[in-house]
Amino acid sequence: MLSLKFSKNRGEKLRILCLGAHCDDIEIGCGGTLLKIIEENDNVEIKWVVFASNEKRRKEAERSAGIFLENVPDKEVEILDYKDGFLPADWSEIKNSFESLKEFSPDLIFTHYRDDLHQDHRLINELTWNTFRDHLILEYEIVKYDGDLGNPNLFVPIEEKYLKKKREILFNSFGSQLDKQWFDETLLTSLPRIRGVHCASASKYAEAFYNRKMVI
Repeated sequence: MLSLKFSKNRGEKLRILCLGAHCDDIEIGCGGTLLKIIEENDNVEIKWVVFASNEKRRKEAERSAGIFLENVPDKEVEILDYKDGFLPADWSEIKNSFESLKEFSPDLIFTHYRDDLHQDHRLINELTWNTFRDHLILEYEIVKYDGDLGNPNLFVPIEEKYLKKKREILFNSFGSQLDKQWFDETLLTSLPRIRGVHCASASKYAEAFYNRKMVI
């Protein structure tokens, strides 16, 4: 199988936009992949945007993003304060926030899965595609009660060290989520293990994405 890498020509900056409806979505959905990209590229710029938060969750998200991006000198973290579960009600304002992201001109965008059954997740996906028409967009998956996991078509094998660091950051940063059934170390390991089987990952682990359009 032909493998592709997240990289640009020597000296060129790789610009990545990470979008999450909620404060731990980016980390759960593509945290291992981000850690791998950061380690393998010495010229990365990352813009990290979370849309729903409150005072406590904001502090957790800022801590987590800070650790994930500690080796990225060129970065910007933006934690907005829209209400969790009600993002569609603020469609117009959130659309304006997306319009302001155009100036960043990313090479790669991580966002939510289009067929995710959470209304906040779906809105972020909709506005991602509505705003960015000539970009590589990868949609990540989030396990939850709705049972909406699908069949992703793009896999990023990740070494166990990235998965371990991802778990450590999540559990050390998001104390408010430790009693949630889905915020579980076994779950954070089991899905990457399954996706690792799906792509015959040499490390046994992978994160999976949906890629709807790619130009090579």
